[in-house]
Amino acid sequence: MSSPAELPPEPNVTDEQTLVPLKIEDWLTVISMALLALITFANVLVRYFTNQSFAWTEEFSIFLMIVLALVAGSASVARNRQIRIEYFADSGPEARQRALARFGAFMMFLLFALMAVLSSRIVWDHIKYDETSPGIGVPMWWYSIWLPVMSVAIAGRALGLFIRRGRAT
Repeated sequence: MSSPAELPPEPNVTDEQTLVPLKIEDWLTVISMALLALITFANVLVRYFTNQSFAWTEEFSIFLMIVLALVAGSASVARNRQIRIEYFADSGPEARQRALARFGAFMMFLLFALMAVLSSRIVWDHIKYDETSPGIGVPMWWYSIWLPVMSVAIAGRALGLFIRRGRAT
């Protein structure tokens, strides 16, 4: 068995290798983090000076953290940085490593495609039954629409990774 220092370095994925630019996830991360920091800071200031807080900040902060996690998942798949057991993924013959990488990418594609379908049914229920959020009363689909959207994005990134792994020699 080879030591971690002997393993080949992970190739860096660039925008030229992907159909959809990687900058999309980068900018969504920056925007989400900036909004999260801004509304949290504003709530702290208001609470400090008035002993009250904005009611909507907790609900919106949770939403932004979920979006941030999904965007980070998409970025990790696009850059081939998702969690894996390196002992199995990086050992053995090159053909076995490529087959395992393709299998993992295809399973991710199936998982997130299924999540997109099932979560879109939840969004439809939120629209159909006119559900509102418990904190501030906005339509729930404003929050839930992002799960199928980001699941499609992650499934697309996983499919791209599957195709790139098939082309690798």
